[in-house]
Amino acid sequence: MITISLCMIVKNEEAVLKRCLDSVADLVEELIIVDTGSTDATMEIAASYPHAQIYEFAWIDDFSAARNYAFSKATKEYIYSADADEVLDGENRERFRMLKQALLPEVEIVQMKYGNQLQFGTVYNYDEEYRPKLFKRLREFVWQEAIHETVNVMPVIFDSDIVITHMPQESHAGRDFQAFERLTGRGVRLSKRLHNMYAKELFIAGKDADFIRAAAFFEESAKDNGRDASEIKEACLVAASAARRNGDTIRFFRYAVKVIADEGCSEICYEMGEFYFDMQDYEEAAIWYYNARYETEALLAAKTGGKDALRKLALCYERMGLLEEAAFYRKEELN
Repeated sequence: MITISLCMIVKNEEAVLKRCLDSVADLVEELIIVDTGSTDATMEIAASYPHAQIYEFAWIDDFSAARNYAFSKATKEYIYSADADEVLDGENRERFRMLKQALLPEVEIVQMKYGNQLQFGTVYNYDEEYRPKLFKRLREFVWQEAIHETVNVMPVIFDSDIVITHMPQESHAGRDFQAFERLTGRGVRLSKRLHNMYAKELFIAGKDADFIRAAAFFEESAKDNGRDASEIKEACLVAASAARRNGDTIRFFRYAVKVIADEGCSEICYEMGEFYFDMQDYEEAAIWYYNARYETEALLAAKTGGKDALRKLALCYERMGLLEEAAFYRKEELN
């Protein structure tokens, strides 16, 4: 049976930490809890668990640095990375226990299903999807192939049937947007992955002010020759949405047409629908919402090509007095 170190970083988690630890503490051999500046009872709660090791880490605006520090303190064969707002229910605790007993030593990463993501979603398009959660602490490199031998550098990944329930107290979007704004404000060039996540989070959870504050960064990104086509398209999407929300029609169409010229997507069709809806041109708006739902694919936010588009289609037809059509799209929205 494998041994596991649970590693987590926390800050002001007194409302949820005990719930999390009670669901997993007896399944692991070591609790590594790294506090990044709590001012509530978080550290006292953590200290109440017999095998907890508590460390303090001065916050440097870098989640990876804090998680790497936590991982550096682990001593067991595998590391389970948890957040304080996660819970394992009874059925999945048993699955976790069985996994410990049966896991083959060559497995280096175990993915678990992350559930209940849409309750306070910030970068999620689906309510349940796999995430890497259990990591082999020390990796073994082995030569393979009888000729033209090479070292296998791809990790061995196992998709388990364990479902972790995400139970946040509130949305983390505001915190995330502040972090992105601090990074871009310092002139940090976001990686392709973070560029995508910033744009995605804006379209899934952003408010008008979040888009408007992000506009300057994404407008510069849209002109960045070092970005690939998908990043430029993301940047134009955000810039177009920010301009629409800010009432700048010229800038809106400047970026919208660039996206439409590149095959389009659900998000830009939805934005066009929003533009004409605000103009009270419901017939034109309906055409674009229809395209968002039925003629294009979502690039960042699935909801723009799903329920959001159907809801606005129904509303357009209600405003036009076409109640039969409106009822059809209301029914589609509920399916």
